Amino acid sequence: PRTPQIPPMPQIPQTDLLELREQDLTEMGSLIQSRVVLEVSTQVQTLLDSLDSATLDIAVTGESGAGKSTLVNALRGLSDSDPRAAPTGVVETTAEPTPYPHPGLPSVRLWDLPGTGTPSFRAERYLEQVGLMHFDFFLLVASERFRESHAQLAQALAAAGRRFYFIRTKVDQDLRASRRRRPGRCQEGQVLGEIRADCARQLEKEGVAAPRVFLLSAFQLHRFDFPRLQATLAEELAGHKRHALLLALPALTAEAVGRRKETLRRHVWKKALLASLVSALPGLPLQLNVPMLVETLGSYRRSFGLDEESLGVLARAGAGSPQRLRAQVRSALGRELSPAAVRDVLSQAALCGQVAARLARTRLPLLENLVAGGISFVAAYFLLHSALEDFAGDAQRVLEAAYGTEEEGGPCDPPDPGGGAGGFVPLPSPLPPLALSPSLVILLDFFLFWWLVLI
Repeated sequence: PRTPQIPPMPQIPQTDLLELREQDLTEMGSLIQSRVVLEVSTQVQTLLDSLDSATLDIAVTGESGAGKSTLVNALRGLSDSDPRAAPTGVVETTAEPTPYPHPGLPSVRLWDLPGTGTPSFRAERYLEQVGLMHFDFFLLVASERFRESHAQLAQALAAAGRRFYFIRTKVDQDLRASRRRRPGRCQEGQVLGEIRADCARQLEKEGVAAPRVFLLSAFQLHRFDFPRLQATLAEELAGHKRHALLLALPALTAEAVGRRKETLRRHVWKKALLASLVSALPGLPLQLNVPMLVETLGSYRRSFGLDEESLGVLARAGAGSPQRLRAQVRSALGRELSPAAVRDVLSQAALCGQVAARLARTRLPLLENLVAGGISFVAAYFLLHSALEDFAGDAQRVLEAAYGTEEEGGPCDPPDPGGGAGGFVPLPSPLPPLALSPSLVILLDFFLFWWLVLI
């Protein structure tokens, strides 16, 4: 059998040490009021369950033929040919509101609503039929011109206090048409600006004040206004729904990867604390944490699109060969996640914990368990935290290999999926990490976990 590649002992930037001490400790301290470990474990698990089960319902509506179903599939990270995809066609394929759950987050649903472009269309009646209050926000889709039906929907949604966003699809086709009309003189930025301004004029003419219009292509979702739409939604949603959104929508830019990393990092302490609490129970060894940590690391890996299925989907979309994309995954746990690799990283902390626990036994029997639990917490926290950093870096390299480098203001020719204009913009490299000495880790373990449980 092949020997697994063992990652180095996790390291953590100095700024993140301050974040752990000032932010995470405050929240953990307010949570752990009881001295009963099993009760604390139940509380932490309840918090994580509520996060994982948070619902987000997104309505996609517009006239027939506007590409609603294709957009639903793209937002779920699926091609139209995927068995899980919403059916598409040149005629209206949606007769009633149909939910399509996200493949990895079933509590996030994109709803394909019936078309709106009928002569007898009435916005109030339509919204009542589809269930206005069921949805968190609406995407109003048009592929050519926004019409009176879009304006009616927008006004009815505004009156009901519901969020909505205008989505102009198929702009890649507009760019190709402009290139044919103006060979050698077509500039992408100029054409997109003209389309955006024309959409705003159409909606203002129908009585919509200051419409927010986003230009998209369901077949090139990483380009045009999709990053701006993602950023807008992230700003306007809060709490668990924001977390669900950031994990559900495809992370195809460096900014989206960064937001996904940050929302996952906010909850690392919960995962680490839950994994470490079993080590505070008498007679339970640190290795019992490994399956829980492997499961968490696996979910992180899938979130950043580093698993074989995600890389295969990206390759089949024309973003490069699977081998080329897989070569960009350089972190040990990103390439191969196994219990053996995780166990080896934790074994150093476990050894330190056993030594400290034996020393504590002569002073206070309870303290022996607390020290072991503290060692487990810090080791689990650093492992998960460093893995997030590594996976985010891997994801950025994969996207850069898939989509190339951004060059704004270029000609109207859509870029090849493997590179060219409209590609990926990497974020600056993070600050160099600060390695922690084993003695400092033991000291942090001892005081952190003892303080948490005994306050």
